[in-house]
Amino acid sequence: MNKLRTGIIGAGKVAHLHAKALLKIEMSDLRAVYNWKKNKAIDFAVQYDLRAYDDIGEMVAEEDLDMVTVCTPHPAHLDTVIPALKAGAHVIVEKPLAVSLEDCDRMIRMAEERSLMLGMISQRRLYQPVMRVKQAIDKGKIGKPVLGIVYLFGWRGEEYYKSDPWRGKWELEGGGVLVNQAPHQLDLFQWYMGDIDELFGYWANFNHPYIEVEDTAIAVVKFRDGAFGNIIVSNSQNPALYGKVHVFGSNGAAVGVQTDGGAMFIAGMSTIEEAPYNDLWSVPGEEKLHEQWRKEDEDFFRRIDPVLYYHQWQLRDFVESIQDKRKPMVSGMEGRKTVEIFNAIYESNSTGKPVKFPVG
Repeated sequence: MNKLRTGIIGAGKVAHLHAKALLKIEMSDLRAVYNWKKNKAIDFAVQYDLRAYDDIGEMVAEEDLDMVTVCTPHPAHLDTVIPALKAGAHVIVEKPLAVSLEDCDRMIRMAEERSLMLGMISQRRLYQPVMRVKQAIDKGKIGKPVLGIVYLFGWRGEEYYKSDPWRGKWELEGGGVLVNQAPHQLDLFQWYMGDIDELFGYWANFNHPYIEVEDTAIAVVKFRDGAFGNIIVSNSQNPALYGKVHVFGSNGAAVGVQTDGGAMFIAGMSTIEEAPYNDLWSVPGEEKLHEQWRKEDEDFFRRIDPVLYYHQWQLRDFVESIQDKRKPMVSGMEGRKTVEIFNAIYESNSTGKPVKFPVG
């Protein structure tokens, strides 16, 4: 089978991670990089022996690309995904898929019209303790999920918001902790619990006067099957970081995962400090297994570069989905669900009323 000709859109911090991953995937022939600042694209291209472009359509056409990864800041996703799809490339996008549901729908619609794949990076789905929770739910080990809880407590200081000019501004970033830090946990929350019926939420900025967007948000969720949920996310807890998703079942058992701990990860600026682990597990007959799993998972995590490893795994899945003509692990429609959640929280805070799903 021929290799897929691949390219990268954006030459910032996370793009280096994508380049290293694509170069390691056997069925990927990484050829080119786009950046709106041509000199930045050239610098990136020299580092990875690629060709540099400042026009997306031109890059896809001249290199005859099958697939591109989008690594631009998320408010620019629409303006980079649409030209790539128009030019005929399959596209996988860093999280979140977009800031608005309108942008998500335009991308999804164009991909469908052109019979192209659209996917979103959500590599935490591939963490072993994360998959363990999903498998337990799917196998009915906790009965039916009746209560799901998301926690993300961390800190972003002023130096973080100064690291890129678009951070912390409604017009340029589109939101705060909900849009930038919480999408991974929100994705797992809806993946585990299923379709949402209604959401009521609030957001606030408690201790970051130098930014416009929220640093804290909460929500109460009712799912279509009658289950309840709670979301609590904040960039205002210092020192702290932990991201957790817990699911409680109708038989009284519960399963959960801490996906993040130690210090908040910033692509290209820091690494993951703590291995993810199952911090809650009361499945009958398996109550002690999570202690064994934690050691095994941590040993594995320390043997790999976790940031590169899981990105590479998901990018390989996307390459294979194109070759096999099947849906990718996280499709554009799946990515849209996270955007729907944080937009519902913004809307509910604005109106003071619950928001019914689907939104928009």
